[in-house]
Amino acid sequence: MPHPLFAAHPRALSRRNLLRGTAAISAGLVGGPALSWLSVPALAAAAKAFVDDYQSNITANLTVDTNAAVRILSGVQTLWQTGPTWDTGVPLDRTVLRANMRHCAAVTAARTDAQAARAFIHDRQHQSYAVISGLGVLADIYKAGALAVTSITTAPTGTPPTTISDAVPPGAPAGSAIGAGSPSSALGAVVTLVDTVRGGFSSSNPSKFAVQYPRPWRMTENSEVVDTGEVDELGFPIYRSDVVVAPQLLRQRSRTPAEDGGFPSGHTNALHLAALAFAYAIPERFQELVTCAFDISDTRITAGMHSPLDVVSGRILATALAAAILNDPANAGLKAAARQQAAAYLQAQTGTTADTLYAYAHSGASSVDPYADRAANQRLVTPKLTYILPRTGRDKPLTVPKGAEVLLETRLPYLTAAQRRAVLRSTALPAGYALLDGPEQWGRINLFAAADGYGAFDDDVEVTLDAAAGGFHGADTWRNDISGPGGLTLRGTGTLGLTGANRFRGGVRVLGGTLVAGATNALGTGDVQVRDAALRLTQASTVGGGYRQHNGLLAATARQGGHAALTVNGTAELGRGSALELTVEPGAQLVTVLRARRLTGRFASIVVPGYRAEPIYTANAVLVRLRRG
Repeated sequence: MPHPLFAAHPRALSRRNLLRGTAAISAGLVGGPALSWLSVPALAAAAKAFVDDYQSNITANLTVDTNAAVRILSGVQTLWQTGPTWDTGVPLDRTVLRANMRHCAAVTAARTDAQAARAFIHDRQHQSYAVISGLGVLADIYKAGALAVTSITTAPTGTPPTTISDAVPPGAPAGSAIGAGSPSSALGAVVTLVDTVRGGFSSSNPSKFAVQYPRPWRMTENSEVVDTGEVDELGFPIYRSDVVVAPQLLRQRSRTPAEDGGFPSGHTNALHLAALAFAYAIPERFQELVTCAFDISDTRITAGMHSPLDVVSGRILATALAAAILNDPANAGLKAAARQQAAAYLQAQTGTTADTLYAYAHSGASSVDPYADRAANQRLVTPKLTYILPRTGRDKPLTVPKGAEVLLETRLPYLTAAQRRAVLRSTALPAGYALLDGPEQWGRINLFAAADGYGAFDDDVEVTLDAAAGGFHGADTWRNDISGPGGLTLRGTGTLGLTGANRFRGGVRVLGGTLVAGATNALGTGDVQVRDAALRLTQASTVGGGYRQHNGLLAATARQGGHAALTVNGTAELGRGSALELTVEPGAQLVTVLRARRLTGRFASIVVPGYRAEPIYTANAVLVRLRRG
């Protein structure tokens, strides 16, 4: 139940009175002994799961036991203690907080004019519009269909004379709207989904009011607030700080610091919420949208408006809120309609199908797609998952928060809910990070990595892909380095690719469809069986155990010389109906297809387009002599 101070007249309380009430509770001025805004850890442990309680995130609720958002961010209690007023908080972990402020000071000191301009644009531009850039070559197509516009496209060279807000620019098409676009547009269901995910229960303000962690430009390196008693040329109080706000944003700052906490970052929360909503509707750009949210959120630090702690907490809050809202039964019809509408519209506009839209969505060069390079995206995201947070203690598996699996529902639609939870668990950040290890540990979820499939097979994994269903239902690639004791079984008619340096020990069974090995150790360290299915090798691969093929196809690229397309550390058995399909480099005359410790059996058929193939079998290898014709 809410504290009596808040229960009395929750609708009548002003924001300022809510803050005063929270400060009074923190200082022990109300109801007897001191009661931290974080309340008692046992309350968090006994609370409802966030996805079942997200609608408690309103400004009338500012404690762990009354507000689910405040609760999941309560890992901050190991770093910072809220004071009676906004400027009297107490640093608890001075090492982390000092690193937090030093990062801000270093970034803003090294900031270029171009970075300042970009920080201004993303401060003033509607966040739902900003993340549309994560759609790459689909961005302009989406904007046209959704009638999404912005008036913030450039930055002034200095401090503007007035505050600036986003608006529909003159000359925009009729019905245009800022943000994700117009709900009445051709992509109205997608727009409505984004707006719903960013709805009335998604605010960062209750947590800001509860934590009362000042913005970096109001704090010293030691997280102290020192008002110099002077004002700048704009009339703003000058605080002692090494953090320099971008000149374009000096007039955009709040004049009421008690209502302007930095933790969590509201812009970051909004950016990730919008990105995850778009990613649900357009999963062909899932990983790029996640990257975009991380990228633009970082401009909050570049701007001098937020610290790493603010940005990390904003991302944590958004991850939980997006999962809760997408899980809400009231939104089931909307999210399905948004996904269907996006797919149909984008395919129609690009002349693609469910099977070819992904390739089109990734066809843009870096000049038109800022997130075209997956490796660069990973380099961008990885350090921003934790920023300056140190890691201590031992690792332990993540207990995936209830409902988190919905975030992968359209990106990995061929997996069960339990399997999607396993993906989140096996790709999670390690334990031991302050803030990330708070209640439910939403901060440990790594959606960039999860979009690339399993990180470990803790148990045997069975997957069925359906080529007729199209899209990710029919074809996908797992790019992570997969470990663990389990193995993989592929069924159905679709295609699954493995491109990681895999170390899983449970073996591979291809009993339907096509498994594509795109790395030397893609098949793990166990046995491999291919039966009534196909194994395709896009580069020379190794089987850690034995290899058995029955009524199946081995498709490989072979090159002149002694290096085998497939190396088997155990016995290779070619059973009845085994077929071989080879692609060879021009001029090849003798290629080694398979080399094993011991070989039994023969291929029933060998096809090499453009060549007549003569197989040569030895006790431990298969070679093919090639002749034109």
